[in-house]
Amino acid sequence: MTGPHRPSRMERAIGPSRMERALGAVIGSAVGDALGAPFEFGPEGAFSARFPEPGQGGEMCGGGGWDPGEATDDTQMAVLVAQSLLERGGLDLPDVFRRFQRWAAADPKDIGLQTEAVLGSGDPWDLAAALHFQASQRGAGNGAPMRAAPSAVRFADLGREGTMDAARRIAALTHGDRAAWEGTAVFHELVRVALDGADPLAAVPDALEAVHADHRERYAVVLAPDWHPDLATEFNGAVWPCLGSAVWALRTTSTYEGAVRAAVDLGGDTDTVAAVTGGLAGAVHGVDAVPERWVDALHVPLPGFGDRVLRAEELAGLARRLAGDSSPGGLSGVRGSG
Repeated sequence: MTGPHRPSRMERAIGPSRMERALGAVIGSAVGDALGAPFEFGPEGAFSARFPEPGQGGEMCGGGGWDPGEATDDTQMAVLVAQSLLERGGLDLPDVFRRFQRWAAADPKDIGLQTEAVLGSGDPWDLAAALHFQASQRGAGNGAPMRAAPSAVRFADLGREGTMDAARRIAALTHGDRAAWEGTAVFHELVRVALDGADPLAAVPDALEAVHADHRERYAVVLAPDWHPDLATEFNGAVWPCLGSAVWALRTTSTYEGAVRAAVDLGGDTDTVAAVTGGLAGAVHGVDAVPERWVDALHVPLPGFGDRVLRAEELAGLARRLAGDSSPGGLSGVRGSG
């Protein structure tokens, strides 16, 4: 990988290109996941207690069963979505579900209890999540938006209605509660706005108008400008505080690194909150804003698929194709360009 790119005065004025934002969303989500993984279920402020100075290095520290820079189920499932979209030429829901099942059957290091139950139920792809929710009344976990950065990039060209509909359909494969669908749909829409170079925070009210009426008020609370994660009424493993925390981190910081640090410092479900935050912040600030020392350590195992391990270059290649660039290449030509 080449050294960090120093943007010109004109580049600073116009901001990252759409492709840089698309790569930022996908790479940024994966990096947030890997950065947060060792701190999962830990206390608030644990990350900054260990790494008090931004930029000091060593933050991809590993721990809790994770190697330094190793991405969790969040990014592993995101890659499966990306590969299905590209190999099938669009949204093939049964294919996505089959890939999820193959991955889950290979005993990944981590998998959400709800997702594991749905994928291992033996029920058809279009009924499994609904039947699980019907029986358990538990289906509003954050396991759908955690994997949504690639699909948000792929469907951004469909506009608000199209991208939110795609998000709901993918979320519904594993999450029977419509709350999870709506949170993923809002994430898709905010990434779409960011890819266009606009402010996703300013787009929150319009996104809320497109949320199903039964869930709009609850999302309006956690996405409000004065909401803070300390006000959450559920653990941030639930979809509402997870998305709200990601938007809060974006709102209260000015850099990708600052947003993801803030997300991990919340404690709790740190890998997923940081993955969602990283997807949003990466789409806003672009891939060059993702610290290279974090990107270099990133790797994504794919259990069930020949023991493949993807590096950042391969993730970037997926992101490029999802964004409509059919030329070969990963991060080369983006980092250090200009």
